[in-house]
Amino acid sequence: MKLKKILLSGLMVLGTLNAVAQPQAKTAEVFTPHWYVQVQPLGMQYTLGEVAFKDLIHYNVQLAGGYRFNPVFGVRLAVNGWKSKAGLDVSNNPNGYRTKWGWNYVAPTVDLTVDLTNWVLGYKHDRLFNLGFFAGLGANIAWDNKGANEAYTDWNGFSGRYQHLDYIWDGTKVRMVGQFGLTGDFRINDMLSVNLEVGANTLSDHYNSKRAGNWDWYFNALAGVKINIGETHHTVVLPASAEPYHRVDTIYIKEPERIIERVVEPAQTAAVEQIEPLRRDIFFTIRVTDVVGAELKKVQEIADYMKKYPASNVVITGHADKGTGNVTINNRLSQKRADVVKRLLINKYGIDASRISATGKGHFEQPYAENDKNRVSICIAQ
Repeated sequence: MKLKKILLSGLMVLGTLNAVAQPQAKTAEVFTPHWYVQVQPLGMQYTLGEVAFKDLIHYNVQLAGGYRFNPVFGVRLAVNGWKSKAGLDVSNNPNGYRTKWGWNYVAPTVDLTVDLTNWVLGYKHDRLFNLGFFAGLGANIAWDNKGANEAYTDWNGFSGRYQHLDYIWDGTKVRMVGQFGLTGDFRINDMLSVNLEVGANTLSDHYNSKRAGNWDWYFNALAGVKINIGETHHTVVLPASAEPYHRVDTIYIKEPERIIERVVEPAQTAAVEQIEPLRRDIFFTIRVTDVVGAELKKVQEIADYMKKYPASNVVITGHADKGTGNVTINNRLSQKRADVVKRLLINKYGIDASRISATGKGHFEQPYAENDKNRVSICIAQ
C-alpha cells in the first residue's frame, strides 16, 4: 500500500506539471493618448542676412505644451522668443556704412507633430530615440526696433544695392509666421526625455526692415526636456496562441496478487458554447421603407436573439432592386431600409445602438436572382 501512495503522489505532481505546461497568455504595450510639456531653455537663433554669421546669432528659448492623439500624430502650442538680429554692410562703397541691430519678439505657433520613427518602424514604448517632424502657423510679435531706426538716421539715405532700409518700422508689429522642423527625443523613462529641436521660420520681407524682395527667415536650434503628463502606454492581455491539447496518463498500481491498470485523464475544460448566427431577410414593397405585416415578426426574432445572447451584434444591410429607380434613389432607399430596422431594434426592443451596424448598398449588390426580392434588408446577428 505504501507503493500505491507513492505512485498516487507522483500522479499529482504530473498533474501539476501539466497545468504549468499549458500555454500562457501574452501581453502587449499599447499607446495611451496623453499631454506633455516641453521646456527648452538652451537655444540659439540665426536670422538670415548679409553680414557675418556671428553678428546674426542670438540666445533663444521656447516653452511648449502638446497632446499626442496616437503613436504618430499630435498637436502642440509652442511659444518661442527673445531677440532677432540684422545688419547692414555697404563698406565696399565709397559712401560705405556698416552696422548691426536687434529687436525683441515672441512667436506663439500651433503645430502638427508627426512621430516619424513610430510611423515607419511601428510603436515601441521604450525605444531609446524617436525622430519627429513638426509644421505650423502662428504670429510673430516684434517690438523695440530702435537700432534699425538709428541706423537709418546715420546712413543718411544711402541706397546701396540689396541694402535698402525701405521697410523700417517702430512700435509693435504682429506678422504671420510659418515654421517647420525636426525634433529628436532621447528617452530617459516613461515620463522624461531629453529633447532637441531645429526649426526654420519664415515671414514677410518687412521683418528685418530691409527690402530684399523675398521672405525673411530665421532658424532656431533648441535643447531641453520633454515631460509626459499621465500614462503614456498600458498593458493588454493577448490570448494564448497555442492550441489546447489533451493528455492521458497510464499508471500501474501493484496490489497483492495482481497488477491494476488505470487510465487517468485530467479534468476536461468546459466546452465553449457555440452560438449559431441568426439571419432574417426583411422584405419591402416597391419604393417603401416601412416594416409591415409578417416582417415585423422577424425584427422581434432578431431582438429576442440579441437579448438571449448579450454579447451578440447585428449587421443590417439594406438593398434596392436594380429594375426600378436610379442610383441616387436606390442608394437612399437601401439606407432607409437598413435604418428603419435599426430604429425598431433600438426604440421598440431596447437594443443598444452600439450593437447594431446599418448600411445601404443601393442596387450594386443583388442578393436574389428575382428582381423584386432585392427590396430587402438582410440582418445577420451573431
